[in-house]
Amino acid sequence: MRAESFFRELGADFYTGVPDSQLKALCDFLLDYYGTDPKHHIIAANEGNAVGIAAGYHMATGRVPVVYMQNSGEGNAINPMASLLSDEVYGIPCIFVIGWRGEPGVHDEPQHIYQGKITCELLDVMDIEYRVLSKDTTEEELRDWMSAWQKRILTGKSVAIVVRKGALAYDGTLSGNNDSNTDGAERFDRGDIDDGGVSVYDNYPTREKIIETIVRYSGDDPIVSTTGKASRELFEIRERDAVHVSDIHGKDFLTVGSMGHCSSIALGIALQKADRRVWCIDGDGAALMHMGAMAVISNAAPDNLIHIVINNGVHETVGGQPAATRNMSLKKLSESMGYACSYRAESLAELDIILKKITSVERTERQGGPVFIEVMSSPGSRDDLGRPTTSARENKEAFMRFLS
Repeated sequence: MRAESFFRELGADFYTGVPDSQLKALCDFLLDYYGTDPKHHIIAANEGNAVGIAAGYHMATGRVPVVYMQNSGEGNAINPMASLLSDEVYGIPCIFVIGWRGEPGVHDEPQHIYQGKITCELLDVMDIEYRVLSKDTTEEELRDWMSAWQKRILTGKSVAIVVRKGALAYDGTLSGNNDSNTDGAERFDRGDIDDGGVSVYDNYPTREKIIETIVRYSGDDPIVSTTGKASRELFEIRERDAVHVSDIHGKDFLTVGSMGHCSSIALGIALQKADRRVWCIDGDGAALMHMGAMAVISNAAPDNLIHIVINNGVHETVGGQPAATRNMSLKKLSESMGYACSYRAESLAELDIILKKITSVERTERQGGPVFIEVMSSPGSRDDLGRPTTSARENKEAFMRFLS
């Protein structure tokens, strides 16, 4: 089904959520149609954040919003779904559009397998009636679903459409009769534009070169890397540079799931391994998703933790949609959170200077707390970037052996 047709049959004029590769067609359509006009479309920090925004929209307008997410985000959304939206509490209806990663019988990455198995069960438990959208679903069928759901929606109950792989398509050309008001909507761009018409982010080094620089300085220290392409690049850098088999992957914990939590994992390690320096390679979208972790890190004050956020201004792994971090200084944020030292690098040369400094000084000179580095990066990755060839459990066990 074309994304335009899907959009038209839902009949909503407000969407909020977290981008998902399974929903890329819908996300791209929304960015072309609404841009980032906050009256109609908000890319949220996390799925629970999106549910809260949607609830506010409904109470202000009386209309029904759409919340989109990958099924991995159901966990983030369950609390506000149960304690805010539920018809046993406030009775605020939403239409959920959920990308089904890890659907049983469909090959996917290991972090999606169990979540895929329980996706529909969680909706059943939450009393959210759902239908599954596939490549064969027709516009008439979707129209019938929406018609049948009107009574539930009027009583304050939410509904959901679980989207199978490839069920939605969009070729980048707007078509069809869209009735929603788009007056004042901003057209989407992929970065701040300089006078030459080139994204400012394109002037920054690639994430892979940044990670190569970090690896050069981390030596035998453990690294915790975030969900998505950063972990994939770190894995391939280790494969390429390994001298002995034992050197390859034991030093790194590749956080293939639980987006936004790698800094919390790194904190848990740093506090228990106080004699070792621990590195965290984070992403801007991931850091934004659970930003409270930064306050907890600062409060715990481990002087052996180096928290690096690579900021390319987009949710790259799921399609390059803009992240709210493009209008923020993460360095200033970390300072206000109370990190002992905060830096920002816009080139490999600047990063080299910072890493040389923080790895050469004694820990007592770092004022007794964690180090934060925001590194600006261009979006994009190699076309031939692979995926880890070891399983998640193998990675964990090798990492634990290394730590012990």
